[in-house]
Amino acid sequence: MGDIASRGYSNPDVLVSTEWLAEHLNDANIRIIESNEDPLLYPSGHIPGAVQVDWTNDLNDPLRRDYLHRDGFEKLASRIGITKDTTLIFYGDKNNWWAAYAYWVFQLFGHTNAKIVDGGRLKWEKEGRELTKEVPSYTATSYTAPERNDNEIRAFRDQVLKHVEAGLPLVDVRSPDEFSGKLTHMPNYPQEGALRAGHIPGAKSVPWAKAVNAEDGTFKTADELKAIYEGEQGLKADDNIVAYCRIGERSSHSWFVLTNLLGYKNVRNYDGSWTEWGNSVNVPIEKSV
Repeated sequence: MGDIASRGYSNPDVLVSTEWLAEHLNDANIRIIESNEDPLLYPSGHIPGAVQVDWTNDLNDPLRRDYLHRDGFEKLASRIGITKDTTLIFYGDKNNWWAAYAYWVFQLFGHTNAKIVDGGRLKWEKEGRELTKEVPSYTATSYTAPERNDNEIRAFRDQVLKHVEAGLPLVDVRSPDEFSGKLTHMPNYPQEGALRAGHIPGAKSVPWAKAVNAEDGTFKTADELKAIYEGEQGLKADDNIVAYCRIGERSSHSWFVLTNLLGYKNVRNYDGSWTEWGNSVNVPIEKSV
């Protein structure tokens, strides 16, 4: 953990190292949560003691495009055997895209006692650490959650429209080709999901991957992150910022970086992102191709 503490983050306690986690696998006060893009990764092998939280089946409403509501979250939290005092340790594939996404959704319900594994699944595997196919069984709890709070860290389309009209900063964390309008999805993915390509007017292009070290998925230092967001893009810690991507998972990663590692106080994730904006009637779009 010493390396994390030396990187200059505003809140280094939101990260744990793979070394720390390996030493705390049997800690009854934590719950390790794996959340991936690929749902087959968990059954193929996961960190001992980890439960799976699937971004599609567990975090989203089964009918409408929205997250689960309080009763659904209470059932999920109770099923994985946590209480409000349980420290949640999130990790996953894609350099923690989906771990950050799950972390962010849990924040909506006030479970702030949560951390992310620096480097995620990639670093754990590269270090040759133990993986198991054994699915743990935890005693169910009776978790009581508040109503979901969409007011502080979540943004909706009409709010983003007003944000644009006010000339406030937006961060588009997608790939450069998605930002320019050349693609409607990431390279090497099916080009579907949006009728129009481009970006929200005034948005700054800061691909999420700039925040991590490619070789092991760990987060860059605070100085390196400030050079990206502040030196290159002119953002400030007191800015009112909206981050977005395609469906909200990559932008939850950037939200985590700005909020927790750099200490920005007013960052919201627009989870409707490009699959909503690029399909909406009469919203402004810019292209650079």
